[in-house]
Formats: sequence, structure tokens, C-alpha cells
Amino acid sequence: MGLKLEYPPGATPLDPDEAEGLIPKHILTQGQLNKWELRNIIDGERWAFGRKHKDLLSSEFACRLHERMFGDTWRWAGTYRTTGKNIGVDSAQIAPMLKDLCADAVAQLEHRSYPLDELAVRFHHRPVWIHPFPNGNGRFSRTMADLLLVANGAARSTWGAGNLISESETRERYLAALRAADHKNYGPLLDFVRSGSART
Repeated sequence: MGLKLEYPPGATPLDPDEAEGLIPKHILTQGQLNKWELRNIIDGERWAFGRKHKDLLSSEFACRLHERMFGDTWRWAGTYRTTGKNIGVDSAQIAPMLKDLCADAVAQLEHRSYPLDELAVRFHHRPVWIHPFPNGNGRFSRTMADLLLVANGAARSTWGAGNLISESETRERYLAALRAADHKNYGPLLDFVRSGSART
């Protein structure tokens, strides 16, 4: 394959077989890939936010959303990873853990276990930690959290209103907040998701 992938700090490298799953063969640089993926993600988000989803809090919807966000880019979009990564659970644990995450969120909403913003932040953190897909887990998880907020009458998060894909100060703050959440300290992530200018 001609594509040369460059990974910012904290990114999850693809293994060679996963990288071979690239659909548009004209893409040769990371910049071209980022632009192509962004168009795919925007189309996926337009679909996701353009309708109500009765099964929003389900692992089936999670796979469907990932496929919508990345299906024009990667053949494996919407399919759980089978390889080990620098983060994430053992691949055999992905399906049951994602199912548990969705069931927990349903119960937490029903019992109002947390304020909605905190529930969404906790919900966002767990798929990043589980890392169900070969790539795109952060972008997918942020969209899932925003869908949860919007479905319950709140505004989407601002996510620091900066670039979270390439190396940047905003990305560094985001990764630091995720690391704090790994240790059950959700305060920095709560502060981060509503920081920056409001999204349009």
C-alpha cells in the first residue's frame, strides 16, 4: 500500500492488515486521509443527528454509527477489532463490555444516577477505554456522547473547540483528561467537554 500513516501522540496505530482496508486507493498521505475521513464523519453525523434512534443505547447502534462515520473510508468500519492495541481491552471482551456500557447508561438515565453532562462524559470515556474498533474510537465516542445529550434535550459538547485529530494543545488537554478518567477522576474531562466556544 502507498499510504504512509503518521500518528500523533496517543493515537492507535493500525496493523498492516487493517491499513490494507483503506477503500479509496488514491489516498497517499495522512493529510489526504484526514480530509477524506472528515467528509465521511460529517456524512455519518448528518445521518445520526438527522433522526431519532430508538436503539441509541445499544451495541448494535454503536456498530451502525461507526460504519456510517467510517464506512466510505475503511472496509472494517462498524466491525469490532480482533487485534491487540496500545490501549483497550482484550478483543474477546469488546462485545460484552460494550453491551454492559449501554445497559449501564440506560439504568443511569432511568435512575438519574448522575447529572446529564457527567453521564455523557462517563459514557464517552468507556468506549475510548474499551477501544472496540481498529481506529476512530475517539471520534465515534464523542459523537455517541453528543447523541446521548441531544436525545435528552441538551446541547452537544464543545470538546475544547479545537483540533483533537492532529497534535495540538487542545488534544493534549483532552488526552490528559482521559487519563484522569482512567483513574475515576472525571472532573478534568467534565471541564474539557464544555470548554472553548460553542459549536455551530
